Amino acid sequence: MSDTSAAAGRSADVRRMTFDDNSLLAMLYGNHDRNLVRIEQLASVQLSARGNQLAIAGTADDAAVAHKAITGLYERLKRGLSVEMADVDAAVRFARTGGDGGDDGIRTRRRPVQARSPGQRAYLAALRERDMVFALGPAGSGKTYLAVAMGVSLLIAGKVERIVLSRPAVEAGERLGFLPGDMREKIDPYLRPLYDALHDMLPAEQIGNRLESGEIEIAPLAFMRGRTLSHCYVILDEAQNTTPMQMRMFLTRLGEGSRMVITGDPSQTDLPGGQRSGLADAVETLANVEGVRFVRLGAQDVVRHDLVTRIVEAYDVRDRKGNAASR
Repeated sequence: MSDTSAAAGRSADVRRMTFDDNSLLAMLYGNHDRNLVRIEQLASVQLSARGNQLAIAGTADDAAVAHKAITGLYERLKRGLSVEMADVDAAVRFARTGGDGGDDGIRTRRRPVQARSPGQRAYLAALRERDMVFALGPAGSGKTYLAVAMGVSLLIAGKVERIVLSRPAVEAGERLGFLPGDMREKIDPYLRPLYDALHDMLPAEQIGNRLESGEIEIAPLAFMRGRTLSHCYVILDEAQNTTPMQMRMFLTRLGEGSRMVITGDPSQTDLPGGQRSGLADAVETLANVEGVRFVRLGAQDVVRHDLVTRIVEAYDVRDRKGNAASR
């Protein structure tokens, strides 16, 4: 692949790319050129394809972003990987921040899971390097999904013996006995997002077998009291809905050879009566504790629908204005 370009800075620019493998272009461009259309939308450029050449028109900065994103996607195809719409979004996101998509994914039974933003890349690095990681950020930023992916990868590789996934059932006040059905039916609604993530990474039969054998355990936070969790990978999801006492109890369950990930959105606390969140309390208390890593994800790391990103940003602006007014 080669390219030529003209102009610089914010002036008008036209870049031309020439690809050396025509067989990859259909996958690069997507059905009905949908990948190109998406890049035009995200990078504010115009793309024109003819044969094995692609012209990129826009400001110099925008054209450079599109060029870098397309180059990354093309190299991905040359490595034998697929290109889906989420990969296109990620390529443009990385190009805008001056980084590249890289190949630092997590291997699971069903699919490789990769960082789709610089923030997610930093999160994956923390998950690899630290025994205790706090991931703070809005819905859709990959907090739980990447944590589950890392746990599945370590379990498959034999680096941990079990995965333990937990959530506070705050909507039920942890009083599960008042809910209809057996224990599994009582807790499943609160733990469904964890099941969903597992099904993206393991065949259903394997999930069932591993749940049966205890290699994967999914349980409400209330079930963690009094236990020592050794040689396992432990995730506490929706941690903003814990009390300080519950959080302290959970963190002190960490046993020999284990790793722990705590995920939550500080802006979405559902605790009654303005009660202090255990997540906020832990962030303040453990800020200087060696071996604990805090990763903060933001609207720029949201990989759901574009509208979700804009909604998160709008609420962030509202909250900042409210905080400024209250000072």
